[in-house]
Amino acid sequence: MRIGVLTGGGDCPGLNPAIRAVVIRASAAGHEVVGILDGWKGLATPDAPASRPLDRAAVNGIHARGGTILGSSRTNLLKREGGLEAAEASMRALGLDALIAIGGDDTLSVAAGLAARGAAITAIPKTMDNDVWGTEGCLGFDTAANIVTEAIDRIQTTTASHHRVAVVEVMGRDAGWVAAWGGIAGGVDAILVPEVPLDAAGLDAIIARITARRTVGDGSSIVVISEGVKLPVSSGATTTALDEFGHPRLDKVGVGDALAELLEARTGLEVRCTRLGHLQRGGAPSAADRVLGARYGVAAVAALEAGHFGVMVALRAGAIVEVPLAEVGGRNRGLDPAYHAVVEALT
Repeated sequence: MRIGVLTGGGDCPGLNPAIRAVVIRASAAGHEVVGILDGWKGLATPDAPASRPLDRAAVNGIHARGGTILGSSRTNLLKREGGLEAAEASMRALGLDALIAIGGDDTLSVAAGLAARGAAITAIPKTMDNDVWGTEGCLGFDTAANIVTEAIDRIQTTTASHHRVAVVEVMGRDAGWVAAWGGIAGGVDAILVPEVPLDAAGLDAIIARITARRTVGDGSSIVVISEGVKLPVSSGATTTALDEFGHPRLDKVGVGDALAELLEARTGLEVRCTRLGHLQRGGAPSAADRVLGARYGVAAVAALEAGHFGVMVALRAGAIVEVPLAEVGGRNRGLDPAYHAVVEALT
């Protein structure tokens, strides 16, 4: 079998371990692996699809590297006229018998579209937001949570020294997994996530908490906010910039800065904002992301060998299972209510 593999959407640590596992597992079984460059963009040019052969030597040592050796793009073939047909033509031109797509909801929605047309596709969930429906673990999340925790630890020491208030903005368009895990681990004073609308009363409660902290310990406070949180007042944090999937470019919004300005105006205290941004995407993957990538890569090849097409390999209750791609796209896995309870109890 000749298997293609691609990575789509935003990069994150854990992609290379998955690619490595796909190549090693497939090669051991006598299959050929072709890497598709730059995600769906590379597969959308049937006259000259961007690709490279992948063998054991090509993936040697990449498990310790962040990002993806194949490159990535935010390309929505569902919105491009003839996009799916172009991808199918590229698969034929490359002589591919099957394809493994590694990505988040948007990448998986394109994979589902191709699978519905009969393409032999298996997918692997990836997003540091950890919000792909149908799985309890996405590549990139554990590393991101660790990075956020370390950043909060560092911010805490300087914030305490100057008795300031710090706002830390983290990634999370629709789900607060990164904010919750990083915030709980970092022992912050407030955690704001997209799943819990922030109204005027909630904002007042945060301000009261910050004010009360002035008489406790060093008098500093840290507030963690997901980039997708909407403030209850007009703050100027708006954007018209959209990506190919119609999502607002949250890197252009700056909700953390808006919250910092609001808190400073309401409390009279010095408030600084730190936007962690792409730091959360970079660097070497954690041990957990390396292991999860390895498990997913092995399982994806096994699924293709078994003729299980149109599925995503997923983590549930510690086991790797298969979930129909048709059930995944367009759905969001929000923060587990159990974590809401912990956040409420500790902040």
